[in-house]
Amino acid sequence: MIQGKNISLRAMEPDDVDILFDWENDPLIWQVSNTYIPFSKHFLQQFIANSNNDLFADRQLRLMIVSRKSKTCIGTLDFFEFDPMHRRVGLGILVSEKYRKNGFASEAVLIASQYAFEILNIHQIFVHVTTDNPASIKLFSNSGFVQTGIKKDWILSNNVWKDVCFMQHIHNNNKR
Repeated sequence: MIQGKNISLRAMEPDDVDILFDWENDPLIWQVSNTYIPFSKHFLQQFIANSNNDLFADRQLRLMIVSRKSKTCIGTLDFFEFDPMHRRVGLGILVSEKYRKNGFASEAVLIASQYAFEILNIHQIFVHVTTDNPASIKLFSNSGFVQTGIKKDWILSNNVWKDVCFMQHIHNNNKR
């Protein structure tokens, strides 16, 4: 378990199926997760059971964001598109709507970044954020990410093309 002041990040557990089922089947989230089909509980049970919780083996890692005070699962954080050769990884985060605006996402990104840089020896973390999501752009900007590009017409949502902001956080202790 990775501890922060108010939250911790932990591996998925079989008991997480119900909350993951709710989040993964929310069409409002599909746009940012590149998912357009519902998931069954059986599929999610198998996903949890077959996950090695090993970024190097799976090339992805899902961690659950848990409130340390209430012990409630309040969101998820994903490392994805891990490239061990170039020491980079993508990052995605979801905080359940009722827990937003409490600093949980900022703390999760901070401790996930520290974990990636200090434990996993990652050189850079990248994110994709639609340009119409100023809250997420601010979250990542305040967490050390810098916008390095715009992907034009990258996501089609409700028959409207959206641009995506490409942001990177490059670890400053790694030599070029």
